[in-house]
Amino acid sequence: MREKMMRFMQGRYGVDQFNNFLMKLFFGEFILYFLFRRLIPGLSAIMYYLSLATLIYTYYRMFSRNIYKRATENQNFLNKTANIRRKINNQKSILKQRKVYRIYKCPTCKQKVRVPRGKGKISIHCPKCDTYFIKRS
Repeated sequence: MREKMMRFMQGRYGVDQFNNFLMKLFFGEFILYFLFRRLIPGLSAIMYYLSLATLIYTYYRMFSRNIYKRATENQNFLNKTANIRRKINNQKSILKQRKVYRIYKCPTCKQKVRVPRGKGKISIHCPKCDTYFIKRS
């Protein structure tokens, strides 16, 4: 069965980041449909057809043989969401470092400076503007 699926998918586009986003969007829309289907019947019908259209478009992209067009769509998606993804990754990085480091902003230039935790009151040097300021670590 695995071999048959591999043969079927040969020459087709497959899954990329945009398809992953569309699948998450589909599940979100479908959950909203289930939440609102009894409360607002007109809105639930719209949510149902919207989620169905999203699912169909996702599978269309996945099984498409026009690889160049699908790769271009994915690249456009990545370019448009680059800032959001960068901010999310920065927040993840800061959350990982919170146990070991403390992050302060320089009072003059607002540059973030990372210092180790548990050192008491220390003088912190900003590498960007050469300002010294005192904080507890």
